[in-house]
Amino acid sequence: IPEWLNFVKGIVDSEDLPLNISRETLQQNKIMKVIRKNLIKKSIELFAEIFENKDDYKKFYESFSKNLKLGIHEDSQNRAKLADLLLFYTSKSGDEQASLKDYVSRMKEGQKDIYFITGESKKAVENSPFTEGLKKKGFEVVYMTDPIDEYMVQQLKEYDSKKLVCITKEGLNIDGDDEKQKAEETKKANENLCKVIKDILADKVEKVVVSSRIVDSPCVLVTGEHGWSAYMEKIMKAQALRDNSMSTYMVSKKTMEINPDHPIIAELRKKADADKSDKTVKDLVWLLYETSLLTSGFSLDEPASFASRIHRMIKLGMSIDDSESSTAASEDLPPLESEAPSNMEEVD
Repeated sequence: IPEWLNFVKGIVDSEDLPLNISRETLQQNKIMKVIRKNLIKKSIELFAEIFENKDDYKKFYESFSKNLKLGIHEDSQNRAKLADLLLFYTSKSGDEQASLKDYVSRMKEGQKDIYFITGESKKAVENSPFTEGLKKKGFEVVYMTDPIDEYMVQQLKEYDSKKLVCITKEGLNIDGDDEKQKAEETKKANENLCKVIKDILADKVEKVVVSSRIVDSPCVLVTGEHGWSAYMEKIMKAQALRDNSMSTYMVSKKTMEINPDHPIIAELRKKADADKSDKTVKDLVWLLYETSLLTSGFSLDEPASFASRIHRMIKLGMSIDDSESSTAASEDLPPLESEAPSNMEEVD
């Protein structure tokens, strides 16, 4: 019996098994393979029966959902059948979990893909900036909050001929034809700002582009289409016996996507056009980068540096002047540059 069915217990009665041979030979016997195949088939049929009863299946799924997801990862022959048994919270399911079949039945006209996001909890992903644009346009988003989901979706590429698309990665296309033309114009208007941000952040991001996936947030950080997501990076970092050599090529270069309609970005654009070497612009860009690291699900590389920037902003807001000693200490922090309160107040 496969590992993902290790919770199934029982006795198999067979008249065909030869008992006068070694255990190793018996394990390779054709009859054993037939028994294994039938056990998997019968188990999935039994799960499908339980699925018909909502309350019973809810209890079953709470206990054995990880096994079903492991089965999708390992058992390519039964992947489609097991995918029918999966349940997830979605942006439209409320407090109840929904199947992928339910999701497909609710898809908008013209929608070709199933959109999903992975994260640590339902609360974290439903408030994620990545979902803003999709929710505004009426698209449903599947919330995957179990660590094993990251491994499962590497194998479950599509369901019912619909491709599964991670909304935290590059390549998300939710714009219509009219919006694409407008996006080109917006891209040209923000070319200078994107270049300034890229120059300031240097190798922290691969590129800076205008986004269509965010509505209320000023910016987000997305990963490459074929690399790890932010949540997968956290999972791999937590592995006690992780292979560091793998992370060097699987950790994606981050792309910063900015929201051109956000007041912060609009003001930053004006300041960058006026003087791209403005120290205020540099400080704000670093603050935006570090806050977007947190909102996009990444960990901060230098929490102390981020805290120092926030403390400076609090002091400016409260009109507190730094003493000479604190000014001297702040000079040692990486790109944390001193600036008069009046310049910061202009941004407000």
